[in-house]
Order: sequence, then structure tokens, then C-alpha cells
Amino acid sequence: MELVRKAVFPVAGLGTRFLPATKASPKEMMPVVDKPLIQYAVEEAIAAGVDQLIFVTGRGKRAIADHFDVSYELEMELEKKQKTALLDQVRAILPSHVSTIFLRQPYPLGLGHAVLMARPVVGNEPFAVLLADDLMLATEPVLSQMVEQYRHYQAGILGVEEIPREHSSRYGVVDARPWDDNIFQVSRIVEKPRPEDAPSNLGVVGRYILPARIFHFLEHLGSGAGGEIQLTDAIANLLGERQVLAYRFRGQRFDCGDKLGYLQATIAFAQLHPEVGPAFVRYLDGLCAARASEHKDA
Repeated sequence: MELVRKAVFPVAGLGTRFLPATKASPKEMMPVVDKPLIQYAVEEAIAAGVDQLIFVTGRGKRAIADHFDVSYELEMELEKKQKTALLDQVRAILPSHVSTIFLRQPYPLGLGHAVLMARPVVGNEPFAVLLADDLMLATEPVLSQMVEQYRHYQAGILGVEEIPREHSSRYGVVDARPWDDNIFQVSRIVEKPRPEDAPSNLGVVGRYILPARIFHFLEHLGSGAGGEIQLTDAIANLLGERQVLAYRFRGQRFDCGDKLGYLQATIAFAQLHPEVGPAFVRYLDGLCAARASEHKDA
């Protein structure tokens, strides 16, 4: 049985929805409490058994490579000052058994093109794709859940969630029938349909497990929605010869490519943080009580 050992992280986007914050810093490096978005995605992949991380980057993304590199000066300074806990955190960012590869996407040709860039490294193995914008909060990491499904079915797995139909134009939406517990057999997938044209309310979010065969279809694709090479279109073609399943994962997704979603994620993760969580919850309780009192007196 083939294992999912490689994960692709498309991180070449410009992050225009967060300008000016992302003018000189990658959106994937925006912190949620004390870790950047990309680190949450990497930790999720490693927890699922991935040991090779493939980053498809673009201009101005050097900070991502630096984050996962060794910082000798910082480590020496922390060691000198006997800040052991912080030193352990820094050294744990990338476990020693995990390797990284950085590839450059020279032109912004879409998610499908970014995934295709990883073909020489992925080879003929099944692989995961994780979009750092989609931050997951789950007892069992979402990619770990999907790897379990892949091991059982040996088919492509798409992470999906139920979406408001009026938001269908933001997602790839699947046409699928129930197959097993939280598993759906996909017969069709449509990229960003109008609400009236959406085949279901199951939207694909930023987690995929795909066979290497997807590269064949990506290679022969023309431009799709938005004038870009769409991963969704390649998956639609893959359906003609292989089974693809949609998995409704257990957990909560935050769209951190959106300002409101990013703020919601920060609040949710701050409440659970072992260091600041209890104090932050007390602050929120006091804030809510003060707001309620203001409304009562108004």
C-alpha cells in the first residue's frame, strides 16, 4: 500500500486582501497568536506522516524558507541566556526527519499550475496538497483523518465542508452521493459555480490527497476560471478514469485568506493557547459583560 509521504504547499500568492500587511511579508507568515499560518499547515502534514515538504513559492517569499531553516545566531543567543523552553520551540519547528524543498513558480498561473510545478519531486507517489489559508482546528488533525480514508479506499480524497449555497462561487463544489460515514462518491466537480448552478452544498476546502496521475491532466489543461490553470478542472478530468471521494472532515475551518476569518481564527486559537488562553478568556468575558452593560444602559 502506497503511503502519503509528500505534501505540496502552494505559497506563491500575493495576498492582496491583506495589503498593506503583505506588501513585504508573505501572507503565509501572518501569525495566529505565536505561529505563522504556514507552520500550522506544516505541523498538520507532519502529524499525518508526511516527511517531505514541497513549497511552491514566488517572488518575495524568502521569509518562508528562512522560517524553516536553522538560525544558528538565534539558537546560540537563546542557549547563552538559558532560555531553554524558547530554544526547544525554535528547534522543533522542523523535526530532523523531515526535509524541505523549495520550487519557484515564475508566473501566477493558478493553483493547478503551482501543483504541477511539484511533479519532478513528487514523481509517481500519491501526495497531499495543503493551502495554508485554510487553518484547521480539530482534535485529530484534518490531514490525518484524510490519510486514514486514503488508506482504506486507495482513492483521491477531497476535504469538503457544508457551505451556504450563496457562497458557492467561492469554492469548487462537488456533485456527490453518500458512500460511507462522512464519505461521498464524487461524480462531478464545478469550480466557483453560481448558487443556482451549484450541484450541492459541499465545497472543497484547502486539503487534498491526490494520485500522481493528476499531473497528466494538469499538464494538458488550458486556462479555466479567472484565466488560471485550475486544480478543480484537472480533478474533473481525473474522475473520468479514477474514483475520487469527498470527505466531510471533523473539525472547524477558518478562512484566513479573509480578514474576518483570520480574526475569528486568532480568537479561537488564543482561547486554547496554554500560556495566554485562560487570561484571554477572562478578558473576553469582561469585554462582553461591559458591552452588554453599555447596551442595557443605552
